[in-house]
Amino acid sequence: MNNTMEKTIGQLVAEDYRTAQVFKAHNIDFCCKGNRTLTEVSTKEGLDLEELLEELASVRSKDLDDQPDFKTWPLDLLVDYIEKKHHRYVEKQIPVLQQYLNKLCKIHGGRHPELFHILKEFNTSAGELTMHMKKEELVLFPWIRKMVNAPTGTDTLEIPNFGTVKNPIQMMMQEHDNEGDRFRNISELSDTYTPPSDACNTYRVAFSLLQEFEEDLHRHIHLENNILFPKSEQLEKSLLNN
Repeated sequence: MNNTMEKTIGQLVAEDYRTAQVFKAHNIDFCCKGNRTLTEVSTKEGLDLEELLEELASVRSKDLDDQPDFKTWPLDLLVDYIEKKHHRYVEKQIPVLQQYLNKLCKIHGGRHPELFHILKEFNTSAGELTMHMKKEELVLFPWIRKMVNAPTGTDTLEIPNFGTVKNPIQMMMQEHDNEGDRFRNISELSDTYTPPSDACNTYRVAFSLLQEFEEDLHRHIHLENNILFPKSEQLEKSLLNN
């Protein structure tokens, strides 16, 4: 228990993704705000710390599922996975969701004006995420791959123009926070993705896809904030000390 208490919730989820379901159930952000301890979270959210620990122990006691152990992956493999799994998903789903949300606004906007606010938030997120992923793919991720290859002699390691990997990481984490806030707004505006009583099938599908998009974004940010970024900083430090 003491070991658990010393770790942040991001570290706990990085070690065992099953614990994410406990934090989700209590509406605790483990990706963007994963640098908090259980004590800090329980105090802020008004939760019973002992009950929270029991819930975490319960999910850990269950058989492991097929979730990959990402914290053991080489960083270049993790970068490839994030690009192909999460970046491509975002690129594919943005136009799909924009089409759905635009249609909902035209048909249901008169009775549900919150749809216009949801569309505005999502369009802002779509633009910001697109630029964010390009910065990762063109600046940060190539440097991480270069660091991985440096010890083997495949790449020559020279100090990048951004100085240290901590600088782009800090920028990426701030942008993650922004998207976390934006999707919290979308969740509130949509009543946690609950379609109204007069919702048609299109309405229900749109909200379901929007919720899926947020859940994928949480996994995406978790992999970067809680696994990729800390390990990249550690790798850079070890290379510079050699």
